[in-house]
Amino acid sequence: MQRRIFDADHEAFRETVRTFLTKEVLPHYDQWEKDGIVSREAWRAAGRQGLLGLAVPEEYGGGGNPDFRYAAVIAEEFTRAGAPGLAIGLHNDIIGPYLTSLATEEQRRRWLPGFCSGETITAIAMTEPGAGSDLQGIRTSAEDRGDHWVLNGSKTFISNGILADLVIVVAKTTPEGGAHGLSLLVVERGMSGFERGRNLDKIGQKAQDTAELFFHDVRVPKENLLGELNGAFVHLMTNLAQERMGIAMAGIAAAEHLLEITTRYVKEREAFGRPLSKLQHIRFEIAEMATECAVTRTFLDRCIADHANGELDHVHASMAKWWATELQKRVADRCLQLHGGYGYMTEYRVARAFTDGRIQTIYGGTTEIMKEIIGRSLLG
Repeated sequence: MQRRIFDADHEAFRETVRTFLTKEVLPHYDQWEKDGIVSREAWRAAGRQGLLGLAVPEEYGGGGNPDFRYAAVIAEEFTRAGAPGLAIGLHNDIIGPYLTSLATEEQRRRWLPGFCSGETITAIAMTEPGAGSDLQGIRTSAEDRGDHWVLNGSKTFISNGILADLVIVVAKTTPEGGAHGLSLLVVERGMSGFERGRNLDKIGQKAQDTAELFFHDVRVPKENLLGELNGAFVHLMTNLAQERMGIAMAGIAAAEHLLEITTRYVKEREAFGRPLSKLQHIRFEIAEMATECAVTRTFLDRCIADHANGELDHVHASMAKWWATELQKRVADRCLQLHGGYGYMTEYRVARAFTDGRIQTIYGGTTEIMKEIIGRSLLG
């Protein structure tokens, strides 16, 4: 079906993103996978190309365009290219809104120019060894010492953890406050007591550095409080819909691309003297996946349009996230199966997509959490 959410400007931007991927990302991606990290030069190149800080006001070096459909284009093209390691979506769509909506004028002028140029790479540190989706389990704490905070604790599974120059840390600032006693503190590279642990060895998305972070008596200036004191819970909930939409957009794009790859493969691959595509079972498999992708794409495009207009609620974002990522997982599994033994070889795109995509139903809120959110909205 013809998509109706993009206009000529979005499609022109899509060509820009594709050119960037061809020149600055794909020639280096295998090496980044081996290294477990992308080069900082790639981030600076993204900044020069205008791919960072699209929604950041121009006065701070950004694109000044909050249209979320441009974020959708980036998510789709990076997914189709099989290049999740350069986590531009995390930078732009998850961390960017915290800095533009919560930062003071002084903070914006201090942090946003580097954010947009690629000189300042960002991360958000929420998950801990004993606390994932349950914010009440967060143990990292910050003690008020007058003109600064003293931060202690640890975080894990932090995307961009090794490269990050600026980390938004969720910390307990009022011990008795539970989830409503949390604040956002910005920790910057070089602060004494801020240490990075291992670059974690994952089954997929190898080029995307994911690390443990440790805070031992880190002195964080009061000027680095982001948003309201003890307001982190509300701030986090406000931005989760966009985070989940970003993951959902990657999910449906991955499923569609895998379907394209597999459709070509079964037309070319022969078994028993004829192409696989001549077998009824293969045709049924392709038909089922194509239908599921088409139905999901229609819903996702509606969600993208609604979010661009400021009309998407957290329940429909949760629906989009769990459905698109579970579809991605099913399609990756079925497409790998249709590739037979070749699908298990990492030189084939389907093999890498199978492992890269497995995290999609976990981060940003697990499928089970998404269902709980939806169920509560319907049943109280």
